[in-house]
Amino acid sequence: MRSLEQVLKDGIRDIPDYPQQGVLFKDITPLLADHEGFSIVVQALAAAGRDADGKVVVDKVVGIEARGFILAAPVALALGAGFVPVRKKGKLPAATYEESYALEYGEATIEVHQDAFAEGDRVLVIDDVLATGGTVEACLRLVRRCGAEVVGTTVLLELSFLPGRKRLDGEQLGALLTV
Repeated sequence: MRSLEQVLKDGIRDIPDYPQQGVLFKDITPLLADHEGFSIVVQALAAAGRDADGKVVVDKVVGIEARGFILAAPVALALGAGFVPVRKKGKLPAATYEESYALEYGEATIEVHQDAFAEGDRVLVIDDVLATGGTVEACLRLVRRCGAEVVGTTVLLELSFLPGRKRLDGEQLGALLTV
């Protein structure tokens, strides 16, 4: 069996100038197409939802649109927890809370259903890439606004040359790979 590090290095490719000039996009589609690699990644992400004895310590797993969904849904299944999508503005059908934030290359607004969490739910937030930290920071505000407790945030890939970790100082934050 390949190591997690090898799976990540094999499964993430760079796409220059996407979605705009000067941005180096980290494409995870090769990883998703690799059953063994994807399984290894899901288990590694799910570890953040367990304590040192392997006991599940979360009630819900949040996935941030769009690639965060792909990662968070199987993590929720692996943990026996519920899955909650945090989506771009206008994509959820019921009453929502929203948070706006700045991106590396623009601005955006995300939303969550107001009834997505029970008071005191313990939540693990999953996303694909930590860059500037704006998306994750907005998501954490949404989760807390709903009365839930953020147990931690784990990302597939952290871009260390951008200020995401610094922006989230004081948060429980993990990354499977830092570049």
